[in-house]
Amino acid sequence: MKPTTAMVLAAGLGTRMRPLTNDRPKALVEVGGEALIDHMLSRLADAGVTTAVVNVHAFADRLEAHLAQRAAAPKIVISDERGELLETGGGLKKARPLLGDDPVFVANIDAVWTEDGAPALDALAAAYDPALMDACLLLARMDKTLGFDGPGDMFLDNGRARFRGEAATAPYAFAGVHITRPSVTDGEPDGPFSLSKLWRVMADQGRLGAVVLDGFWMHVGDPQARDDAQARLVGAGF
Repeated sequence: MKPTTAMVLAAGLGTRMRPLTNDRPKALVEVGGEALIDHMLSRLADAGVTTAVVNVHAFADRLEAHLAQRAAAPKIVISDERGELLETGGGLKKARPLLGDDPVFVANIDAVWTEDGAPALDALAAAYDPALMDACLLLARMDKTLGFDGPGDMFLDNGRARFRGEAATAPYAFAGVHITRPSVTDGEPDGPFSLSKLWRVMADQGRLGAVVLDGFWMHVGDPQARDDAQARLVGAGF
């Protein structure tokens, strides 16, 4: 069930990344000499993705022009959100006709990582079992993260993710990529909503899978995190 299609969530306003996003979308902020979206597209291509649906909103023309100049895989298809920013769930629902029915990777553009073992997206695909789960998340160990502000998102029990709830801390953070079927949004109304709303229902039903990244994860959400991630990548030889 390894996906060959991905949804890349690139429509955000990037307000926390200002002033770097004063003249460009967050997706085009560079880390280690490469735009954030190109980091993610390269990971997806290495995992066998041949088509990436990318949603656009802020500085949409500039992002589309950048993507049109790419010669490397995957093939890019645009999901236009110029009229309304739809958040993660609404963006996936709007792109539904472009994605088909088979499982897809869904990826944020502000996630960058290094790998110590098996490729993270291969491990994610291997862990995903559509008969037993409605989504499978890539998680990062909190002690191997950079740029993530918070006490952690989730616990992991026998391959199933559980939200932190009332606990003071949790050992894992969502690392920005998951696998799901586009049809998970079919029962939702049009308009903005977050995928986390659906994940909470899945978790309560025991149908939210997860696998832990074997590597170091960087959430590139603001200028300082960008600088820290860049230093880390240079130190790792990227």
